[in-house]
Amino acid sequence: MKGRKWLAPVLLLGVFVVGFVSGDLTTSRHSAQATVAYNKLKVFGDVLSVIQNSYVEEPSTDNLIQGAIRGMIQTLDPHSSYLTPDMLKQVEVETRGAFGGLGIEIGVKDGMLTIIAPIDDTPASRAGLKAGDTIVKIENDPTRDMTINDAVKRMRGEPDTKVTIWIAREGFTEPKAFTLTRAIIKIKSVKAKDLGDGIGYVKLNQFQADTDSELEKGLQEQLKTKDGLKGLVLDLRNNPGGLLDQAVKVSDKFVESGLIVYTDGRIENQKVKYVAHKEGTYNGFPIVVLVNAGSASASEIVAGCLQDHGRAIILGTRTFGKASVQTILPLDDGSALRLTTARYYTPNGRSIQAKGIEPDIVVNDGREPADGHGFMREKDIERHLKGDGEDTSPAKKPAMTAPPEKKDDAGGKKNGSRKEAPALDESKKEDAKDVQLDRAVELLKGWEIFKSRFVDKPKA
Repeated sequence: MKGRKWLAPVLLLGVFVVGFVSGDLTTSRHSAQATVAYNKLKVFGDVLSVIQNSYVEEPSTDNLIQGAIRGMIQTLDPHSSYLTPDMLKQVEVETRGAFGGLGIEIGVKDGMLTIIAPIDDTPASRAGLKAGDTIVKIENDPTRDMTINDAVKRMRGEPDTKVTIWIAREGFTEPKAFTLTRAIIKIKSVKAKDLGDGIGYVKLNQFQADTDSELEKGLQEQLKTKDGLKGLVLDLRNNPGGLLDQAVKVSDKFVESGLIVYTDGRIENQKVKYVAHKEGTYNGFPIVVLVNAGSASASEIVAGCLQDHGRAIILGTRTFGKASVQTILPLDDGSALRLTTARYYTPNGRSIQAKGIEPDIVVNDGREPADGHGFMREKDIERHLKGDGEDTSPAKKPAMTAPPEKKDDAGGKKNGSRKEAPALDESKKEDAKDVQLDRAVELLKGWEIFKSRFVDKPKA
């Protein structure tokens, strides 16, 4: 659900028509491609017919066709997917910021479901799940080669119902069971507070339909405080992204002119430049943007824009590295394709696909190893779009298996009478020192001191 916008299918049809009439070479190439596609579709039809007529049990034609579609999409990048009508409705609900589930962003690494980031104040974060955790089982079902959509379907459900997931983590001798109670996940897009001395703090949890307006409210509230707005901490940590247009609007609030981001795809209407407008711009104060491995897609658009324009200092650890745009393409039967249709680039022309954004100041929060390999990023996901200069040779990676069935201390089977991991103590979590935020505040206070002594000092 990162960086999406709606595109009418008729636009795609128009592009193909132009391709067929734009010249002899183009016409010849498309004709050859059409011939190859027709021949392959004939083989597909033959296979479907054989299965329908000869399989030991009468198969469901709908299941066969949907399975074929999913298989076709799975040859593309991991962010493209086929959405049934029910799944499409869930996507629409997510963009409004409310859905039933556990509150985690997941991806696939080495064939296993991996947590990209838990969402703050959800069952997942309260239970102590962490970025980089591997989900090896959902209830009794191993997750190896399970699709993200299937996993989401298993983990979502009615509020107040329970689901047990098995987590493998560095430091665990064996996977542990976490039993979580599902809840309505209401993601508040923006959380704002005054840190004192004119320093405002805004955390963007996700880019959804109301992010722009909620951010405006938060900034206006800070301006009304006693000290006004002398510096801003914009926290994008563990923000998995969301709507492209909202990332553009957020960036536009802090940049007066020039490019915010531009996209480039195979078809003309995916080649789009988004520019800033002077009206409504907040300036005259420094900004520190906090990022980490869970900052993805739309978050990286904002961070990359403010970094390229010199409008903010980026602090934290390297971001996730997703620089692709997904478009929802509705189909006649109520289903849809979520298809990767473009790459995006920062104002200076950087593609951060599979690279991420390098902070201006690297500050580790103590959870991520110093070498930066502790958390899952785009480059770790199977079939990810390759970034500029990325090694395309396949790398062998160790396989991870489902947890073995062992006996616990009471002599029972762990898979039957589970020994669950304890929930995280929320009071300790609140009291934990946020070294990245503290460093950001120090920078902003230091700038105020420097400014008052050397910039605003009256000339003799």
